[in-house]
Amino acid sequence: MPKTEKQAEEDRSMSKKSDQSRKQAAKHERKAEQDESGRSYVWALRFLLPYKKQIAALAACGTMAVIGETLTPKMIQYVIDHVVPDRDTSLFITILAALTVINLLMLVAKNYRNLLQRTIGELASRDMQTAIFKHLRRLGFAHYERHPAGETLSMFNSEVASVQKIYRNVLPSVIENLLFIMVAAVMLLSISGWLCLIMLPTFGLYYLFGPYFERKAAIFGRKSGQGRIDYNQAVYESISGLREFRAFGSQPWYHERTLGKHKGWAHDYLLAATYSFGRGSFRRFTFYLGAIALFIAGYYSLQNNWITLGGFIAFTLLYMTTMFRLTLLVTQLTEQKLIIHQTIPLYRFMHKDVEIDDPAEAILLDEVHGGLTFEDVCFEYPEQPSVINGFSLIIKPGEKVAFVGASGNGKTTMFKMIGRFYDPTFGVIKLDGVPIRQLTLERLRESIGYVFQETYLFGSSVKENIRFGKPEASHEEVIAAAKAAYAHDFIMQLPEGYDTLVGERGMKLSGGQKQRIAIARMFVKQPAIILLDEATSSLDNVSEHEVQRALDEVLVGRTTIAIAHRLSTVKHFDRIVVIHGGRVAESGSYDELMAAQGLLYELELGQLEAQEGRVAHEVS
Repeated sequence: MPKTEKQAEEDRSMSKKSDQSRKQAAKHERKAEQDESGRSYVWALRFLLPYKKQIAALAACGTMAVIGETLTPKMIQYVIDHVVPDRDTSLFITILAALTVINLLMLVAKNYRNLLQRTIGELASRDMQTAIFKHLRRLGFAHYERHPAGETLSMFNSEVASVQKIYRNVLPSVIENLLFIMVAAVMLLSISGWLCLIMLPTFGLYYLFGPYFERKAAIFGRKSGQGRIDYNQAVYESISGLREFRAFGSQPWYHERTLGKHKGWAHDYLLAATYSFGRGSFRRFTFYLGAIALFIAGYYSLQNNWITLGGFIAFTLLYMTTMFRLTLLVTQLTEQKLIIHQTIPLYRFMHKDVEIDDPAEAILLDEVHGGLTFEDVCFEYPEQPSVINGFSLIIKPGEKVAFVGASGNGKTTMFKMIGRFYDPTFGVIKLDGVPIRQLTLERLRESIGYVFQETYLFGSSVKENIRFGKPEASHEEVIAAAKAAYAHDFIMQLPEGYDTLVGERGMKLSGGQKQRIAIARMFVKQPAIILLDEATSSLDNVSEHEVQRALDEVLVGRTTIAIAHRLSTVKHFDRIVVIHGGRVAESGSYDELMAAQGLLYELELGQLEAQEGRVAHEVS
């Protein structure tokens, strides 16, 4: 059915309103982005504030260099207009001597300026990176789970490097060029105001078309920055996951994926470079066009005696240098604008709220005994169903408790909350009767020792890896810890004993050896609470026996909580807690729970059936 004229008019009106709304939204978005760019720039400059004296000295050196550069053309003018016609040799020698002194002072000032510029840039960069590292530590575990390591590395490789570029090159050059232009403008006006007018149309021509190139360069510069982050992440994954790619024969697949990321980044980068070069070419065109106009106007000015020959030569020299500096200033300001856009992600990162932090007024615990109390604890990850639902439990100091249950019921999440990697969304966790939120993170975490299923070892020596648990530990303490972890014997068989480098992530050691190093690390720390997260599940029977023997030695007298899927490893624990649906479903000794034939009985029965099935399959 065809639309009536009234309906068509209404459709056009609605379409017009929709277009206006989109334009208004885009305008607000650009305004918000500009405001954020300004805030990020001010934030970046804050790191220069501690070095005010050095900056003042830098400005003084820059001023001295500028005065020397602008005085030279004026002296040449004086020689041409006065010394040569009068044949005044003594004055000529005086001017030469003055020029020599000026240039020597200018040389010293420039060298000292360069040294100050580098010093200030390095100090400010150091302070900024220190602030980033501190904030990274304060953001805590949740940040690392939500953001891959490649993203953080890319931030240091791109955004941090961009801010360093502002400190080291762009900002000092902008200030110096701006200072030169102001002094040179006074000189040029003193020579000929008429010739100065020739410069205005060329700049008008540039600013009529130049912003188009700048805007396009900025847009594709931002896209290129994000593309570089995605590409760096892909490269990091291709290196860290090399073993899996080879095992699954997936190298061609991932190569294509990484290449695709590179193509996207290269495409945006080349477009950004194209518009940047176009902007520079157009600026140079207007510069040379102005030079031609200056020569024409200068010719008529000389013919009509509006300017002296020395004045025209001095003006030309100053014009060339000033125009070069002016175009360079525009380039640097545009480059700085692009860099500031790249620093916005860094600014946002530094202003992320810290989810887990020390309390304003912390309670001090002189001695930690290791008693833990969970009171109606609930927890859910963002935009996900609840994981822990009303978990309540009391663990006495020195008690050994095992958390068992099917995957996805919140066992590992409970571990994260004990160490305050996350806080409960509801409920309270207490250590020795004090809510852990009222303890400092340092006091809480120095009371806890972890042994994970995957042990992370640094690429340094065995001794340094053990000493990681207590950096001030003596050599004797390290050896005692290794002996307690049944690691001393195999360490002494290594090529350089305790000084043997273990390789990246401990690749030179077996799984059992790495776990015993981790236990020694924990032993030297002497924590009141020990958390074991599947510490032996990935080991063979021999290694598991050795690690279990080491654990039995270390756990004496300490509160121990273990996550275990293999019930055989926790049968001797004081208590087994079956977690189901995010809450305590059963609690008691192994014998008590097996006699009750509840959830633990079903788990044990399921494991036995699975083992019998594997044995039957192997026999067949």
